[in-house]
Amino acid sequence: MEGPIARWYARVRGTASQLESYRKQAQQFTEGFPDGARVLEIAPGPGFVAIEMARLGRFQVTGLDISRTFVEIAIENARKAGVTVEFLHGDAARMPLESESFDLVVCQAAFKNFTLPHSALAEIHRVLRVGGTAVIEDMSKDATHADIQDEVKDMDLGGFSAFTTMATLEMLKRRAYSPDQFERLAAESPFRTCEITTKGIGLQVHLTKEKNQ
Repeated sequence: MEGPIARWYARVRGTASQLESYRKQAQQFTEGFPDGARVLEIAPGPGFVAIEMARLGRFQVTGLDISRTFVEIAIENARKAGVTVEFLHGDAARMPLESESFDLVVCQAAFKNFTLPHSALAEIHRVLRVGGTAVIEDMSKDATHADIQDEVKDMDLGGFSAFTTMATLEMLKRRAYSPDQFERLAAESPFRTCEITTKGIGLQVHLTKEKNQ
């Protein structure tokens, strides 16, 4: 997304109820990681989750997005929040980042949009340190219409935004992975294996860079 569409998305995703959800996600993603751990969020969009991880005050946080508009928005949002996050422009399939430099990689609500998913997984593996973890959260192709309705209801949107968000999620579901599809994708990657849990419209994938990989 670029320009006005990206700015509309940033507004829609920045409601009070969603900001509270980002705070909870930030705590869940980083639970158990030591002070000073380096965290990378891929495709952070407006930067809300990355900012909340930085707000915890224990981690060095970087965000990488292919949208220049989102990078600009995220930098401004971090400035307003009074936190330090390094937001960079770049492609998940060819990250301008050093190998083995992150303890945690997070990708939230974006992986289904990647045109080169195999390359993205290989790059995530490359930039992780040995023993590091990647967490990918996204829509599940198995999500029902009722699941999507419940998700949008919890977003606390106005009538028009709720309608357009419903339509957008129904469209995005076509690109999404089922748990079985993602397991096969992981099996073809340097990670080889993954752990997947599902809830509502989403799936959460955990991948670990083992010593012998």
